Amino acid sequence: MTALADRPHMLLSEFEELARLAARTAEGLRLEFINGRLGIKAVPDGDHAEIIRWLQQVCMQHRPDLGLYAERGLQIKAYREGRAIPDASLARPGSFAGHGEWSEPEAVLMAAEVTSFDRDADSRDRREKPRAYAEAGIPVYLLIDRDSCEVTVYSEPDGDRYDKAVIVPFGKPATLPDPVGIKLDTEPLKDWVN
Repeated sequence: MTALADRPHMLLSEFEELARLAARTAEGLRLEFINGRLGIKAVPDGDHAEIIRWLQQVCMQHRPDLGLYAERGLQIKAYREGRAIPDASLARPGSFAGHGEWSEPEAVLMAAEVTSFDRDADSRDRREKPRAYAEAGIPVYLLIDRDSCEVTVYSEPDGDRYDKAVIVPFGKPATLPDPVGIKLDTEPLKDWVN
């Protein structure tokens, strides 16, 4: 019984086929495959979209040499084979040119997630994704948490987890460490909380 608990409940090829089918038929849902488990993520609301737009604008102002890619599929397989779709991925322009639906995460300097108001946000955005992104070696993980009105900046991945997590309430500045090197004024985030 224990041996089966450690194995994925679905094969990667099965997930990819299911994700393609769901993208064509299921409105309001996105599928992810993290640590061998299928996850369902609600399609973002308007405030979520405004936060991504704001983050994109900030990144363009402070790091015009980088691009913020919305909903870029990443192969997150350092722990187990998986597929994640961060709300945004910061990388150099051209990093994903010629790629299919899923890219290796090596080019990603920062993954960003904005919590949605669904029952899986706690498990997915606060526990599973920090571990998965750290295992993949993504230098910075930015979590914009609309439930707690806080920004968490994870950094210094060691291959298993992030060694550093700094939590800042909306309205206070948050520093995105190198290789990102941006200081965020989080005051505008107060406008996009339900």
